Amino acid sequence: MQETTTDTAGAAHAETNASGGTVAVLIPCYNEALTIGKVVDDFRRVLPEATVYVYDNNSSDGTADIAREHGAVVRAERRQGKGNVVRQMLRDIDADYYVMVDGDDTYPAEAAPELLAPLMADEADMCVGDRLSNGTYGEENDRAFHGFGNDLVRFLIKHIYGFEFSDVMTGYRAFNAVFAKTMPVLSPGFEIETELSIHAVDKRWRIAEVPIGYRDRPEGSESKLDTFSDGMKVLLMIMSLFKDYRPLALFSWVALLFCVLGLVAGLPVVWEFAATGLVPKLPSALLAVALVFIGLLAFTCGLILDTVVKGSRKQYEIQVTEAYREYGRN
Repeated sequence: MQETTTDTAGAAHAETNASGGTVAVLIPCYNEALTIGKVVDDFRRVLPEATVYVYDNNSSDGTADIAREHGAVVRAERRQGKGNVVRQMLRDIDADYYVMVDGDDTYPAEAAPELLAPLMADEADMCVGDRLSNGTYGEENDRAFHGFGNDLVRFLIKHIYGFEFSDVMTGYRAFNAVFAKTMPVLSPGFEIETELSIHAVDKRWRIAEVPIGYRDRPEGSESKLDTFSDGMKVLLMIMSLFKDYRPLALFSWVALLFCVLGLVAGLPVVWEFAATGLVPKLPSALLAVALVFIGLLAFTCGLILDTVVKGSRKQYEIQVTEAYREYGRN
């Protein structure tokens, strides 16, 4: 398999598969020398007409050389972090369909056609490899709190954004060109999976979930994910996107909290005034007024930001329409 030529913008084109669309397999890597050769071989075998891209993220164990020896198109991304790598991949690579997978050999390449099928049938824009529904993740994964973290993120997305994912944190996904080229990747690290999920829900993209098998890393291979620090980054990403995508809901809750606190502080003052006609607790009265005022101010901010977000949504829909003209439906 050979890398195709680049266009004037420098974006590489994946090879055309039998369905008439091009497929690019995206593998962000950092120190995966133990497994990357097998991963590249597996995807070249299962998707023989796809182009496999490995973006090396400052590996020190020869990952890039091994991937190149096994036939992958290898490039370097110096900005550390998975989100940075995925952002550059989507900028560089042109294809009709993209399969994104980790280089640690935990996801079966044999599931790739199933992930691509809903996209090629124009039934979905993003397809998620669900490790949890069939129980393989629980059986194979031996890292404490990972299951709890996944459940917590699923719970928050369900109640904040109104969509229930079976598996939010999976690194095995497929998406079409329009989704890929209009996806604004903001996160620098492992929050990228959460960002992809929330973006798809918020922008009403069609989402499909395909149960897949999962196997834990082979002996000697170490996860780069820190359960607590990266988990906290994911939670902060959820709240940040909540503010960006649904400001009225967020600031309404903030407004309600301050108004309730204001009532708690102010009701005794009101009762005493009703009974005696006096306001002896002036500090409490001032505190109550200030808290309610902050609540009303928060609600007003929510209304203003909601108007801004609706304007951004309209612009985004126009961008998506233009992207459909450029990349078309397959």
